[in-house]
Amino acid sequence: MAKRIDVSGLNAYYGSFLAIEDISMTVEPRSVTAFIGPSGCGKSTFLRTLNRMHEVTPGGRVEGKVMLDDENLYGTGIDPVAVRREVGMVFQRPNPFPTMSVYDNVAAGLRLNGSYKKSQLDDVVEKSLKGANLWNEVKDRLNKPGSGLSGGQQQRLCIARAIAVEPKVLLMDEPCSALDPISTLAIEDLIGELKERFTIVIVTHNMQQAARVSDRTAFFNLAAVGQPGKLIEIDDTERIFSNPSVQATEDYISGRFG
Repeated sequence: MAKRIDVSGLNAYYGSFLAIEDISMTVEPRSVTAFIGPSGCGKSTFLRTLNRMHEVTPGGRVEGKVMLDDENLYGTGIDPVAVRREVGMVFQRPNPFPTMSVYDNVAAGLRLNGSYKKSQLDDVVEKSLKGANLWNEVKDRLNKPGSGLSGGQQQRLCIARAIAVEPKVLLMDEPCSALDPISTLAIEDLIGELKERFTIVIVTHNMQQAARVSDRTAFFNLAAVGQPGKLIEIDDTERIFSNPSVQATEDYISGRFG
């Protein structure tokens, strides 16, 4: 079941450098929340704190709370690997495992997490590929390398791989930035379908995309280069794009900077 995210007082560092400061927000279950803002304002850094990927970066550390329903993801004794099973991630560039078949790409997470019968794997692979709107395109080439698919198909394969382990939350870091317009539309349509099952957070530089796919939008900014990024405001997407509360949000959306 999709889960709610509550973030409070979150700071993220790279060594001694404070990258994002005092972020607090709520992400509702079964919704799409988009992060927008100029390059370097900490959108992707913040996204990576939501499944403890930020700590994988040398010097990366986090202060504050990220609650997934009633569990603090940064609590004592919490296993980061277990967190990433509950909070899946799709990256900017499609990254299927190059030596693996389409089938094995989707099944990879399941095999890491337990032992399954072939029939069980077959069922989950088919369900996940259907969930990613890819099944009809690849059902006759399941044993061919995933790297042989087109860019848009590879990204949907990565989404199928992410949802195969039934996460509660799906994070997407600019999932369409490397794709052509037709593939982008396919991913956007898919996001609309997936939010019925998952809580989705997407980072995008494309404000039209944020307006199309998200229910709520968060605008991030930084005062100057070298200063930490901050959450400026978060609200219903329609309101952010039509009547934002903060002048900086309006300036960014109207193209005055960024």
